[in-house]
Amino acid sequence: MVLAGVIVAVVVLIALILAVLSPPDHEPGTNDARELNEAENMELGDRLKLPEPRYASNTSVEAALAQRRSVRAYSGEALTIDELSQLLWAAQGITEPWGGRTAPSAGALYPLELYVVVGTVTGLDAGVYRYRPATHELEKTRDSDVRAELADAALSQDVISDAAIDLVIFGVFNRTTVKYRERGIRYVYMEAGHAAQNVYLQAESLNLGTVTIGAFDDAEVQQIVGMQEQEQGKPLYIMPVGRKKG
Repeated sequence: MVLAGVIVAVVVLIALILAVLSPPDHEPGTNDARELNEAENMELGDRLKLPEPRYASNTSVEAALAQRRSVRAYSGEALTIDELSQLLWAAQGITEPWGGRTAPSAGALYPLELYVVVGTVTGLDAGVYRYRPATHELEKTRDSDVRAELADAALSQDVISDAAIDLVIFGVFNRTTVKYRERGIRYVYMEAGHAAQNVYLQAESLNLGTVTIGAFDDAEVQQIVGMQEQEQGKPLYIMPVGRKKG
């Protein structure tokens, strides 16, 4: 009986030690991520855990390259959360335990930040969300459908308001220039191009259409999506995405 009591005590002690030493399953200071069945009625700052991306499809890389085109006409149908998850992962998703991503980055410094302006995604409220690659989550930064505002900030290009979603790629230049100085500026632009091409190819694999847009008022785009001034992020691309018309 004494031996049994000692064994129980040791097991309890080990369990307590593991509970203290185990890292949290979310970043400190943030809300627990919601599950997919809680995607609607999210508050500002809430996070949503996205579906796991898939790593194979029926479309080869060669086929996606051959079929890729800039598409500016969309059907108006909603995207699914699975499709949104796949697009975000293609742009900036994590592919290595140490943090390597789908797009190459000079010095693995990852200066890009990705926002999505949601208009019509099944089961997800319209609004603006920030993609968090490390946890494959969305963080809500603004309520309401702001596609029309974003279109106005981009010389009234209707393709932005017609799309189901708009991806907005920002560059935080000082993350790269701190190491590469002035030359780091061109590295950030290169990286934005890598991420944009990933989105093009992923969209083609999903039978969706997209186009890259670079004509817009930087300050207005920053304000619309809620990019904080202290982050010093500059918008580099807007990529509308929708179901192909016809």
